[in-house]
Amino acid sequence: MINQKKTLKRGTLSINYKMGKFSTDELFDIAERNNPKRAFLFVSKVLGKHIPVSPAKMRKSYRELSQMLPDNINGEAIFIGMAETAVGLAAGVFHEAKSKFDKAFLLTSTRHAMDAELLCEFKENHSHATDHLIYLPQDKTMRTSLNQAENLILIDDEMTTGNTFRNLIQSLWNTNYFKNIKRIIILTLVNWNQEPISYPDVEVQCYALLNGNWSWQPDLNASPPTMPEVNITNQSDNVIIGPQDWGRLGSHESHDNLGQQIAVQPDKSILVIGSGEFLWKPFLLAERLEKQGAKVLFGSTTRSPIAIGSAIKSAISFTDNYGQGIPNFIYNIAHQEFDKILLCVETAEHSIDQSFLKQLKAITSDVEVVCYA
Repeated sequence: MINQKKTLKRGTLSINYKMGKFSTDELFDIAERNNPKRAFLFVSKVLGKHIPVSPAKMRKSYRELSQMLPDNINGEAIFIGMAETAVGLAAGVFHEAKSKFDKAFLLTSTRHAMDAELLCEFKENHSHATDHLIYLPQDKTMRTSLNQAENLILIDDEMTTGNTFRNLIQSLWNTNYFKNIKRIIILTLVNWNQEPISYPDVEVQCYALLNGNWSWQPDLNASPPTMPEVNITNQSDNVIIGPQDWGRLGSHESHDNLGQQIAVQPDKSILVIGSGEFLWKPFLLAERLEKQGAKVLFGSTTRSPIAIGSAIKSAISFTDNYGQGIPNFIYNIAHQEFDKILLCVETAEHSIDQSFLKQLKAITSDVEVVCYA
């Protein structure tokens, strides 16, 4: 086991992990949350969320994680990804792994109200935004698979205690579906959980790129931060104009069809920004531009409030584009230089906070909004 310690403003974090194919330095850095419930955050270096990374590095993590699935799996599978951070990760793993199964489709949890029938709700208790919604697929064959599938694949960037997965599984079990599940497979980039997850008559397997445990020693004299109100699922009516063909309402296939007219010059530095849960389509755009020879980084806006320091070198704050009236942030881009920024949204261009665009234009004058509609 390898031991590491990190002293933060509100205490000391101790990490123990098994050395394998990846080290902690390759997968994450540590930051401080503006959240009184949990003081620290493992900030992924491969997720393309809070630290901008190359699409090639993101794709590699999708492949590495999907290859951990056992070879003897078959039948039908339901993949479920966790909002907001792991929606893109789940889509990437799904598209790498779905051929292992006879039939498979992807669902993602969301923090946005949709014009659809709700399947279930569950809580992520430690989070800045505890409420998750999962909607029934609109496709009839996917609804049939909910009762026929033998395999349930759950994907998140990190498993800390396992409680969010337990909450999700219990909520799924409380529905009228999932009657034929024989195996649950949990895939995460990092797994800190030490308590087994078990259910009668169901085999549960957990796979991660890095496994370990952590302990937290709080500084009892430290003052807790004030956390902004971001636990919101209500929003303006019909604000999402983009097709729901990538996860929230179920997806068998998801094509690279965002910003098809965009071309870039080789060797130009490009930042592609996803917005909130809208990650997969912008990632495919970023990956396409990278293959054209551009120097591309991918990052995303988030509702996660994080303090500047350690893994967070800079922050931009603004109001969200979904009509929820909550603060959003993007980290680790304001101190960098880019030739062009592509801001990708699934809402209309007028929904974007003008102060956000102004802050982006302070980084580069070439800022283009790419709407998925």
